[in-house]
Amino acid sequence: MNRKLWTSGYTLLNVMYFAAFCTVHAYAAVFLLYRGFTNTQIGVVLAVANISSALFQPVIAGVIDKGGWLTNRRFILISCLIILAGCVSLRFVSASFSFIFIVFAIVYMIQFAYQPVLTALCFEYQKKGCDINYGLSRGLGSAGFAVTSAFVGRAVEKKGAPLLMSVTVVIMIISIIAIWFYRPSDDRVSSGPDDKHEEAAGPSKTITGFFAAYPAFGLFAVATILFFFSHNMINDFLIQIVRSCGGSETELGYTNFLQAILELPVMAASGYILKKVSPSRLLVFSGVAFFVKILILVFADSLLWVFVSQSFQLFAYAVFIPASAYYVSTVMADDDQVKGQAYFTSAITIGGVFSNLVSGVILDRLGIKHMLVTGSAVCLLGVLAAFAAFGLFGKKKVAADEA
Repeated sequence: MNRKLWTSGYTLLNVMYFAAFCTVHAYAAVFLLYRGFTNTQIGVVLAVANISSALFQPVIAGVIDKGGWLTNRRFILISCLIILAGCVSLRFVSASFSFIFIVFAIVYMIQFAYQPVLTALCFEYQKKGCDINYGLSRGLGSAGFAVTSAFVGRAVEKKGAPLLMSVTVVIMIISIIAIWFYRPSDDRVSSGPDDKHEEAAGPSKTITGFFAAYPAFGLFAVATILFFFSHNMINDFLIQIVRSCGGSETELGYTNFLQAILELPVMAASGYILKKVSPSRLLVFSGVAFFVKILILVFADSLLWVFVSQSFQLFAYAVFIPASAYYVSTVMADDDQVKGQAYFTSAITIGGVFSNLVSGVILDRLGIKHMLVTGSAVCLLGVLAAFAAFGLFGKKKVAADEA
């Protein structure tokens, strides 16, 4: 299979993943409100799902990294089957509050949990000799989110919230077919040993051992939590930010589409960029962009500045995602690859959980400006932690990046 076919297959998996991410995550409140949940109950469901995901991801990553029957590809297949079953039941079964709570939390958690495994699948296949353009595939995944969001928003307004589960069922069926056929032949092997991995720390079997082996990564994981505290603050309460600047749900849709579609060119070019700049330096750069993005909103007094802020997605999230994936692939031993991707995703999730718990309280009691100032301060701490990670502990790791 040539480069175009391997990349096309991986692109399809990414487009389907982020299309489902849109219907399950971005429209979670819409569906649960339709099923009679209050805003407080929705917050509890999402917090439980996010915390469960943060705990589950490293565990499943450790199992996959050990080798054996459970591979990246099989875990993705199992995840899609679980989500399919959950969405069918949520769409067609008239169930109790408790049933909806449990099933939706499981769907939400599993859908988020297989994201780092999908990333790890790319680098696993690359090491087996499959030529995949990760940046292009991941960027088109973001485009899939943007297009799905534009389509679903209008369709749900006309047909109702149950349509979300129907769309997700179709997406999961396509995903199952795609991952079933997307695999290299058994005799395909790596072209040679990876010298960068030979220089990296050996595989670690415990959480403490893992972070002791990669101290720069450990501190940057803290920075990631702080970055995504502010990032999720913006995403979760963007409607209030838009309204404070004179906009409505229409402008909210435009801003979401803008930031998602802007990710495509940067992610598509990430392979070229990473040949010129090390992943660690790009991660620090993205952290600074996260800070600038939320700082602009502190002083925003019109919708123009909201759009300017969202445009910094080009330098923040769009840079962070491919850089973090390549950082793990470059610096970590083969047996730590999936764990590394999972810990990054867990850090992102933890940042979101703290944001959900804190941001709403500040917004209700003190107002939107105080919330954004708090997010800016937290993000600035993340920037300082990122500089410390790769400045104090990261010299050896940066050398490995650039070798």
